[in-house]
Amino acid sequence: MPISTSDPATIKSGIRALALAAGFESVGFARAVAAPDAGPGLKGFLAEGREGDMTWLARQPEKRADPTQLWPQARSVVALGQNYGPDTDPRLGLARRRNGVISVYARGRDYHDVVKKRLKRVARQMAQSWDADVKVFVDTAPVMEKPLAAAAGLGWQGKHTNLVARDFGSWLFLGIILTTLDIEPDEAGRDVCGTCRACLDVCPTDAFSGPYRIDARRCLSYLTIEFKGHIAPEFRIPMGNRIYGCDDCLAACPWNKFAQSAAEAKLQARADMIAPDLAELARLDDAGFRARFSGSPIKRTGRDRFVRNVLIAIGNSGAPELGTEAIRLLDDASPLVRAMAVWALGRLMDRADMERLAPGRRGTETDAGVLKEWAAALGDSEAYKP
Repeated sequence: MPISTSDPATIKSGIRALALAAGFESVGFARAVAAPDAGPGLKGFLAEGREGDMTWLARQPEKRADPTQLWPQARSVVALGQNYGPDTDPRLGLARRRNGVISVYARGRDYHDVVKKRLKRVARQMAQSWDADVKVFVDTAPVMEKPLAAAAGLGWQGKHTNLVARDFGSWLFLGIILTTLDIEPDEAGRDVCGTCRACLDVCPTDAFSGPYRIDARRCLSYLTIEFKGHIAPEFRIPMGNRIYGCDDCLAACPWNKFAQSAAEAKLQARADMIAPDLAELARLDDAGFRARFSGSPIKRTGRDRFVRNVLIAIGNSGAPELGTEAIRLLDDASPLVRAMAVWALGRLMDRADMERLAPGRRGTETDAGVLKEWAAALGDSEAYKP
């Protein structure tokens, strides 16, 4: 613990030492003011409805854009980065169609728990050493971590809208400490993406309308994690075997050539999170799902949405033997699951087989989304029209 002192340079170096000792790999400082583009960027994002069903983003936008609106006493921002870089390119798993692909960030322990515990440790030591007031944030409050981290020099927001760091590529978890301490800011990160479009061009669903402009409603990370409804047909085939999130835009960034594999064991991939078997995942009931993903961020999505995603991957697998799992799920309690079971079978079976399955199910179905899938699977070309 550093010696208590009011010398600004000593305070700054002391906080940096505390953060590195706590396990953070990147530390930066900024004034507690709105990042130049944060407010206008958020306003445009919300005005165009690009947040989809993430309605919490529209609550208190002024507080999101400006830390002092959230906490008027704040004077400085301490931005902290935790590396979660993968050992290999996560896109390699897309070729293994009988297996699912889980986003790198969700392959280890829930980062909210890991990062927040460390943030609290650093903040507590700051408060004790320099009699400072502090508040910590990890993706759970109206704070725009990425613009603040860029302002603090951790990196810059790439064209995929995520933070890019020279030493870690696109693989940093971010945490923010607001404090009443007046700390000399670091130089803000400079955008050096140049003319590169790798992250934009690789997106399987064209979720980017241009550089720095993402439409969550088309993003597979949003659709497979946040979206609670029936995923639109236009996005299902592009999903491939991505069953939780999508790393394509992150993995395509050329700056990843300087990235490092995660050093923190809790953020390294669990063996059962790398290429999990789709048939096994399709058999999960609620209790099995909770046990399988205990301690993982996947658990918050819930079994029904997750199995919905698994069934889309099964439909894209080209493996008719996986149809057995989809047939069983035609009678699932969840309409999300039943609907995608029908869609998957429509991809794996011929029309005659689908017609043999339909009686006794289609006639008793009450969910409009499931009925649309039956109609489409049985040849109704108008089924998906509004």
